[in-house]
Amino acid sequence: GRAGTQWLIDVDRHSSSAGGAEAEPDGLVFIGKEEDIKKSQRITAKVDGREIVVFYHEGKFHALDSRCYHEGGPLCQGEIEDIDGQACIVCPWHKFKITLETGEGLYEGINPLEPSLTPKWQSKGVKQRIHKVTIDNGNVYVNPPDLSVSFDSDYYADKYKIGGELAMGKQSHSEAAE
Repeated sequence: GRAGTQWLIDVDRHSSSAGGAEAEPDGLVFIGKEEDIKKSQRITAKVDGREIVVFYHEGKFHALDSRCYHEGGPLCQGEIEDIDGQACIVCPWHKFKITLETGEGLYEGINPLEPSLTPKWQSKGVKQRIHKVTIDNGNVYVNPPDLSVSFDSDYYADKYKIGGELAMGKQSHSEAAE
């Protein structure tokens, strides 16, 4: 019917979309329709066998490994909190806080060199792998992960992967760590 033709027109229009290689879904992994994810605010998906979660928060899409870097808790079930002006997903298991933008783990700590000694939010560095989101023509895609760089959450991404047992055995962390 009409929906079919409409879809065809959209596909053709794609070729003329500006932005060159950026907007080209080649090699990108389709996650879902932009409008659906905006409605549900979050969705889990498999990318190269690893489970990721995509959040739509305050007008932006963010994609992260779905298992918390700490002990593999399900971030897709967590609440989003604003911490020091940064949107963070709070893991439902141990309340670990991870920034949506960068995947940094935040903790409240005291800097002994500061006279005030009031706890401030500090970063533990990037702990959770984030995935680049591309919106093209109403579709949401993510880039496949660049496994030449490793993050703490990779351990659980592998562990919960389809056939994860195999993946765990094959990986030699010693060389990667050098």
